[in-house]
Amino acid sequence: MEGISNALGPLFLLILLGLVLQRLDIPGGDFWPRLERLVYTLLFPAMLVSTLAQADMQSVPAGRLALVLLGAMLFFGGLLWRLRKRLALPAAPFTSVFQGSLRFNTYVGVAGAAALHGSTGTTVAAVAVALMVPVVNVMCVSGFVAAGTLGSAGLRASVVALSRNPLILACLLGIALNLSGIGLPGWSEPAITLLGRAALPLGLVAVGVALRPAALLRRDIGVWMANGIKLVAMPALVLALAHAVGLDPVSRDVALLFAALPTATSAYILARQLGGDAELMAALITSQTLLAMLSLPLWLRLAGG
Repeated sequence: MEGISNALGPLFLLILLGLVLQRLDIPGGDFWPRLERLVYTLLFPAMLVSTLAQADMQSVPAGRLALVLLGAMLFFGGLLWRLRKRLALPAAPFTSVFQGSLRFNTYVGVAGAAALHGSTGTTVAAVAVALMVPVVNVMCVSGFVAAGTLGSAGLRASVVALSRNPLILACLLGIALNLSGIGLPGWSEPAITLLGRAALPLGLVAVGVALRPAALLRRDIGVWMANGIKLVAMPALVLALAHAVGLDPVSRDVALLFAALPTATSAYILARQLGGDAELMAALITSQTLLAMLSLPLWLRLAGG
């Protein structure tokens, strides 16, 4: 337990640093939104390209990893739709519960995998991102469409945005460079690697900046449902599936880590743009991020036991 806490503790401190900076309005202005955009559109994609282009892909059990992670995601996505009438949630809050149950914070996931298992963990995490990001984005946009919160214009804009998603494009480019044997030739390798190194610490601070403690005052069935799925039910199912398909310890830990991650801060922006309940989304992001500081080490300790 101490080793897990020592690995994840610095990550949580960076998140809390971001929360403090946000409360103190340092450095002020629109610095943080611009920084978050830089991380999302350049630095994190650079890290994914660098990792995937040079990874030993055959060392990662991608098929079993996909079965575990995507299987759990699709299961809970389908379960939420079956329970929608029973939950009696209007369309907008339901889409936020849907996002809060399925989306995951990639910055925390990759940083956690690297802290726990070094470069091997980073490689498995990059493959997990490549598998999960396209699927979860399609599922969540489809959820807005099915719930009827956006019109045809919003649908077209969402499809265009999906096709230009920097994380999806970075995963495709990194895998293509790897499979083609080109890799990252010449000076491109150290340059892109250096860019990627800046992504995780800045991304973690940006996660803290995005937290809204006042949103924690909201307590309704949507909050309890999404938090219960994301922090308890999802990791429990993934851990069971990981044992069932015989994932190696590193892949198992990374799969469990991604299953137990708090939801993505970008879900708030999507909720605002596509007709979701943005205030409920803020409550889910904040509560899950803070609760995950306790639940993540517990799940990883359980898996290692």
